[in-house]
Amino acid sequence: MGSHRPTGDFPRHLEALYARFPFDRSYDDDPISEVRPLARDRQRAEIAGVFASTLATGNTTAIRRAIGQLARLVDGDVARLVEPGWAPERARRLTGFRHRWIRGDQLDYLAGSLSAFYREEPSLERVFVRGLENGGFAHGLDALVRVLRGGARGGHGPEPPRGYAALFPSPLDPGHSPSKRLTLFVRWMVRPRYPDLGVWTAVPTGELRVPLDQHVHWIAYHLGLTARKSRSWSAVEEVSEALRRIDPLDPVRYDFVLCHTGVSGDCPKERDLSVCGPCVVRPDCRLWRRGWSAA
Repeated sequence: MGSHRPTGDFPRHLEALYARFPFDRSYDDDPISEVRPLARDRQRAEIAGVFASTLATGNTTAIRRAIGQLARLVDGDVARLVEPGWAPERARRLTGFRHRWIRGDQLDYLAGSLSAFYREEPSLERVFVRGLENGGFAHGLDALVRVLRGGARGGHGPEPPRGYAALFPSPLDPGHSPSKRLTLFVRWMVRPRYPDLGVWTAVPTGELRVPLDQHVHWIAYHLGLTARKSRSWSAVEEVSEALRRIDPLDPVRYDFVLCHTGVSGDCPKERDLSVCGPCVVRPDCRLWRRGWSAA
């Protein structure tokens, strides 16, 4: 089968999907619903965003539960995580924390890395912007990765715990990771429109890349936004460019809709007339068109 392309009416179809999407329903099921109450100022938004995006693996219910558990461990104030004087208490409270393969000792080390960073700089935005200006979005992510892996410690302090560096893959690493969680963090920080936080002001929304989770990738592939069957940074760039051609100023505004269309089950991931019939992007869908031609 040749490469799949959406119809010429796809931009109109996607806008219709966006316009009728039940944002309030999906907001309650999204990790951002746990982050917003913690984001009382820019630094707290960054801290909450880093930890929440780091925990953003698995189903949304488990992710929100993990973020909520972490918030309770710090009595609802994520700024305590980076207070140097609170480090012994932080380590004690995080003992035994676990979300899938992510452990409390890893989060404790992350908090220490952020604490060292904030002693020298006021915001992670500056780090990202320097990377962005030097080489583009992937370099901005890589600059953040270096900080989160412990770069601000300058080689001092304890060794990172087992498996720690793997929590922060960079698109510039040999595996060319899609870096979904850190790309999601940047989306939260930059976009000033619902449901995101918009606490960073120096990064144009047109520069953003789509956080390519399994749901977004599956739907993007079947809509012909990428021909790549596996997630990679190249797939991120392809999907983001396809969306940028529709909305150059804010291409990733469609991310939330595409993601939760998959999360909610609105897309059954098979040809089902009862579900697909009302879907406005049905004419663009690989599964629908293939099924119709085979019928």
